Amino acid sequence: MPIYTNLDGTTPDKGPLDILKWQWDRLRSGGRREDPFVTPSVPNDGKALAAQSAHLTWIGHATFAMRMGSKMVVTDPIWSPRIQAAIKRRAEPGVRLEDMPPIDVVTVSHSHFDHLDMPSLRRIGRKPTYIVPRDVGELLSEEGLTNVVELGWWESHTIGDLTVTLVPAQHWSMRMPWDRNRRLWGGFVYSSPEGVAYHAGDTAYAPEVFREIGARFPSIDWAMMPIGAYEPAWFMKPQHMGPEEAVQAFDDLGAKNFVAMHWGTFKLTDEPVGEPPALLRSLFQARAMPEHRIWIPDIGETRLLK
Repeated sequence: MPIYTNLDGTTPDKGPLDILKWQWDRLRSGGRREDPFVTPSVPNDGKALAAQSAHLTWIGHATFAMRMGSKMVVTDPIWSPRIQAAIKRRAEPGVRLEDMPPIDVVTVSHSHFDHLDMPSLRRIGRKPTYIVPRDVGELLSEEGLTNVVELGWWESHTIGDLTVTLVPAQHWSMRMPWDRNRRLWGGFVYSSPEGVAYHAGDTAYAPEVFREIGARFPSIDWAMMPIGAYEPAWFMKPQHMGPEEAVQAFDDLGAKNFVAMHWGTFKLTDEPVGEPPALLRSLFQARAMPEHRIWIPDIGETRLLK
């Protein structure tokens, strides 16, 4: 397998000693504190997702169920109660997997366990087409999921009226210590008659990434942007965005509507769970950006794409 890097030739260089420093700093400041914030959620029995009109539902974390080009698409699916039996889910999935309509396409942005959750993929099964970055397909094939399409950056795959393109992200990959950066990572652009959607996956802020995506896809209607997992900044900034960087990335893209994700489902980092959406709202207000262009969905909320 090759060693992959970001567009600028870098990868985050944080290692075990950095993790120890992070944990030590946390202990010195009083340790991990209980966070009482409850992520907003709404009941969803899945029936509305069977509609053929284009729509988007936040399942939680980076997982969305999206109807585009008459296909039911699921992004970075994680329905499991824990990540790797370790980090507990704070909010139940917005729609139970057994209540989902038939899934046609699954996209996986990279191999980290909170984005490639193998128990969830096994439950989804063999019927969908799995679209993944280069060298990620091996992980799925080992589990009997062989209907896999691997893409490099800027490569596309078309299924009916839906075209899925893998685009760069400023991130890295590792499943085990020996496969660090040996599997590509990225985001996805979904083009259909109803419009164009973008899912950023996991990414740090890199202007060259977002400006190039915006230049190649100048009519992105809905941009699913990560806003959580950013503290401590010295550790997280090379690999994740906070709300301020996410708004700048959104501006670089030139997209029409901001859809918040990657917060409130798992407690991965040190910022308060409810901080990302509050900061995001204040940033939109400070920039005098129209309120209708920002969507901070409740878990389970379905919205028409129009």
